[in-house]
Formats: sequence, structure tokens, C-alpha cells
Amino acid sequence: MFIETSRTNKTPTATPLLFPLRLPPLQAIYQTPKLKVRNTLPRWLLPLKHFHKHLAAMAEDGAVTLYKATSITDAKKNSFSIKAGLAQMLRGGAIVEVSTLSQAKIAEEAGACCLVITEPNRQGISRMPDPSIIKQIKRCVLIPVMARSRVGHFVEAQILERVGVDYIDESEVLAIADEDNFINKHNFGCPFVCGCKNLGDALRRVREGAAMIRTQGDLLGTGNIAETVKNVRSVMGEIRILNNMDEDEVFAFSKEIAAPYDLVAQTKQMGRLPVVHFAAGGIVTPADAALMMQLGCDGVFVGSEVFDNGSDPYKRVRGIVEAVRHYNDPHVLVENSCGLEEEMAGLNVSDETMEPFGEGGA
Repeated sequence: MFIETSRTNKTPTATPLLFPLRLPPLQAIYQTPKLKVRNTLPRWLLPLKHFHKHLAAMAEDGAVTLYKATSITDAKKNSFSIKAGLAQMLRGGAIVEVSTLSQAKIAEEAGACCLVITEPNRQGISRMPDPSIIKQIKRCVLIPVMARSRVGHFVEAQILERVGVDYIDESEVLAIADEDNFINKHNFGCPFVCGCKNLGDALRRVREGAAMIRTQGDLLGTGNIAETVKNVRSVMGEIRILNNMDEDEVFAFSKEIAAPYDLVAQTKQMGRLPVVHFAAGGIVTPADAALMMQLGCDGVFVGSEVFDNGSDPYKRVRGIVEAVRHYNDPHVLVENSCGLEEEMAGLNVSDETMEPFGEGGA
């Protein structure tokens, strides 16, 4: 309120503000009626009364990137700040790919932070999973659920959002629907995950509205982590080069990698990607997961191949989850790596798929 003096009697009178104070997005959400809160946040966040305090603490650490309405999206519609915060909730966890209800229950009991629902391997074009499978698994688990849509197929994304998934993965693992265009993710209220192989790819996807970046490696499910390591090192190496650049050199660097200048400058300022960064492809052992974390990733995707071999998938998933949580503790890594040789026997890479060292341009 402000004090205004009347021209007639010179008596100070209180006049209400013409425009109310602008509240932070999360505060605004929690001051809305209950019905609106339920339509805004996923069902698994409703019991968390202090969710906004958790995000505020992460924001102080520089982990949450809050874009202004003029720079990336309209804060009044599908706020990117909220979507980036929801993606931050998965940081430091393992996201496990499942295709059946039994696999989903095993992954949840083993400590997975999220489930990626896919259909069992089938011949032909790979598409989004059957909505009935998504609904069935959602009814039986309490952790967040993610589903994949084809690159550029915004109608599949609309269907998945309507079904009620917590995250959508615009995945190159499936068949590509549009070879030239990605989904405009600002048109959706659901957080999106997108893949990349270098820093330019990552920042272009963030500009399109991705709330999480997934550095993708092996797509064949062979358990070969070499491609994932190569791509993660590429992203991290470019960030280190950017950090050592003079401010004047950032313009040319952003043009070189074909990325928006403001996001390149923000990456330089933060010393990391402006959103959560996970690794995917070939991660089938606790050592693989710990390697990705020590290279600088925030978490890992675990493929469904961990359920296809051996007799104890719970032990394998649990070992990876513990390795992600304690990736710098060698004692925990040793404990969770024991007895997995037989379990991983079916995930060895054949000689035909191996590339001799030094022949890949290294």
C-alpha cells in the first residue's frame, strides 16, 4: 500500500495497489484453491507440504534455473521454472526402464527414482507405449512415471500428457517422426527430457523447452558403455573449454556450436548445463553408474536389459541405485559389485560390434 494525500482536506488516505505484488511461482501455486493445486502438480508431490522450501534451497545452491518470462516462456502458462524444479527432484537417482508391472514393482522396491515405461521389444516401427500399460503401472506405483514419444511427434506427447505421465521423453531411441523439427515443449505443462551428444545439441533442446538433458550412448541394449562415455566427455569437455574463455570469445563459440548465446553465457556462468543432466545407454553395472556420476552427470538411465538376464534383477537394480547415491565411496561400490558376473553374462558385447581401439578417430 502507499499513502496518498487528498487535495481537498489534506488528510492522508490509504489507497490499495493497482497491481498486486508478484509472488514466486511456487508460492502462487500453494495459495491457490486445492483443485488448482491438484491440476498443477503431479499426484506424487501432493503429500509434500514443504516442496517449495526444497526447491528454494536448491535455487540457493544454483541448481535450479529460473528463466524470466521474456527470455524463454510465459510464466503464466506452463512455467519453465516449475518444470525445471520437477526435473530437479530426480537429481541423484536412477531412472529405470520397465515394460511390465512386475518389473515396475521390482524397480520401485530397489529404490529407483522414476520409471520409464516402454513396450516389450517388437519388430517394426517403435512408437509410444500403450496408454493402458501406463495407466496400469501408475495405479500400482508411487514414484514418478515417464513415457517416451517419437521425436517431433507432438500428438503422441499430447496423448501422454493427457494420460497423466509425470515426464515425457522425446526419445531418439524410438523411430523419428519428424526429421527436421523437435516438439515445441513450451506448449506443454509436463516436463520434457531430450537427448544430446554434444553441448550444442543440449542447449538447443533447452531452448525448445527441455527440463532435463539425457546424454545418449548405446541404443542397441548391448551393455557397451563406450559411446556413452565418449558423449559425456564431449559435453563436459566443451563446458570446461567454455569456462576458460574470455567473455568476448563466447559469441564466436555459441556460433560455432549453433546454440543460443544467452544459454551459452549462462552455462559459462554456472559451470554446468542449466538443467539436470543424466546419462543413458550401456549402464548395466554399479561401476558403470558410478563412472557416469564421477564424470559429472546428475543421474543415470538404466535400460530394461537388466531384467532380461540372470535370476535376480532386484540385486542388479539395487546395486546401481546404491552406486549412484554413493559413487565416491569405494566400500559401497565393492559391496554392490560382488556376485554380479553371472548376472551380467548375457550383456557382453560381441566381437562384431566391438570397434578396435584407435580406429574410431581417436
